[in-house]
Amino acid sequence: MIRCIIVDDEPLAQEVLEAHILRYGHLEIVAKCAHALEAFDVLHKEAVDLMFLDIRMPSISGIDFLQSLKNPPKVIFTTAYTEYGHKGFELDAVDYLLKPVSYERFEKSMQKLIRMLPDERPEGKSYTYFKVSGKLIKVHHEDLMYAQSVKDYIMIKTTKGSLLTHLTMKSLTELLPGNTFIRVHRSYLVNIAKVDRVDRTCLKLAGAEIPIGENYRDSVWKHLK
Repeated sequence: MIRCIIVDDEPLAQEVLEAHILRYGHLEIVAKCAHALEAFDVLHKEAVDLMFLDIRMPSISGIDFLQSLKNPPKVIFTTAYTEYGHKGFELDAVDYLLKPVSYERFEKSMQKLIRMLPDERPEGKSYTYFKVSGKLIKVHHEDLMYAQSVKDYIMIKTTKGSLLTHLTMKSLTELLPGNTFIRVHRSYLVNIAKVDRVDRTCLKLAGAEIPIGENYRDSVWKHLK
């Protein structure tokens, strides 16, 4: 899990980021801070990997705050003002998000971050946390058999039962190691180690018959070979 804090004096901006973080499902919110001094205390007490940092705040700006830190975590700036972009990148920020932040834009930032944190790449982990009914549930990859897209949710079938989480199939694919989990259909992702039988149009896994989409057939055969 990537441990993060939100530093923003606007409650609504905090709520938007928190919703995106929980939906993404691969981050843990350590604290939400309304100003830099509060964030400073958190950073000296907690291990933090990532800071979502507003630029215009009372007393001290996000830029000045970041420059005051000796060993800052990775930073994603959030602001309603475009003129600070160049300064943010001069400070090696992961990204620069303009408010209001859409979930799609947030996802792109997470992809950039994961490329910078090799320990957090899906291939290096044996488990993933998923948000289910307001709680984070740890699922070991060896127990995850397949996932099915159900409207705005993903139904995850494990050896211990089924879980329903608010994710897109695209996000799930990026969370899980690509050498084990593959898309076989626009609505299905499977653990190839759990596949029992395959034919041209479907595969059998954990007692279920899962369709193979025409656009995914070549990829499926390539992974199975």
